[in-house]
Amino acid sequence: MSETNIVGKGDFILMDYIAKIKETNTIFDTTFVEEAKKAGIFKENNVYEPMLVVVGEGWVLKGLDEKLVGLEAGKKITVEIPPEKAFGPRDPSKIKSIPLRKFQQQKITPYPGLEVEVDGKLAVVRSVGAGRVQVDFNPPLAGRTLIYEVEVKQILQTPIEKIKALIHRRIPTISLEKFEVEFLNKKVTIKMPEESLSFDRLQLVKRGIVSDIQKFFPDVDEVVFVDRYVRKKEVKAGEAEPKPEQAVSQSKDK
Repeated sequence: MSETNIVGKGDFILMDYIAKIKETNTIFDTTFVEEAKKAGIFKENNVYEPMLVVVGEGWVLKGLDEKLVGLEAGKKITVEIPPEKAFGPRDPSKIKSIPLRKFQQQKITPYPGLEVEVDGKLAVVRSVGAGRVQVDFNPPLAGRTLIYEVEVKQILQTPIEKIKALIHRRIPTISLEKFEVEFLNKKVTIKMPEESLSFDRLQLVKRGIVSDIQKFFPDVDEVVFVDRYVRKKEVKAGEAEPKPEQAVSQSKDK
């Protein structure tokens, strides 16, 4: 891992990117909200910000992961990724013809471009006609050469920075600045902000955070979560704002 401005394998980096299909110059993914809106791929629930990547861990496409090593932080580059290092070549055997009645039985009206689930597998409808529906089980970007415009914004250096980034990866809708992290004597303590306590499937999220920390910090023996619940008091006219009372609970994972 590197302590310079050059990315090394195993580094924790934050990167921005715009991803395009080479043949059509169509943007299919990005970390920039305005680019997503212009391309018509904006999703309300997505968080648009530099993406955390641990280089060499397969968190991004193989062809991109390989190109990250040796990049200079703050420098923009363009990476071309062939199909074999992206979503693979198109496989004609994964295009199937299915009776239309199978969809009708599930009250589905198929049309070209519709994403469907067939026997537990995701597919895209290619054509409909003569009582048959042609569906494609290939990944939508299989066989495509991809272009990534990438900029490494930051190489994280300290354990606290890295742990906070791992937390934010699991709980992206809450500012990482609201999480307090202490790392002392092989023990990590994470103080959770109150708004995180209503996060969907929080216990599973915590387990994921613990798994991440134990993977990248093998010297950590214990992870402690401190949950804070603040009692809300009604303030009457003319009264001073009361000091908040806190109820604190702890959960530990070893």
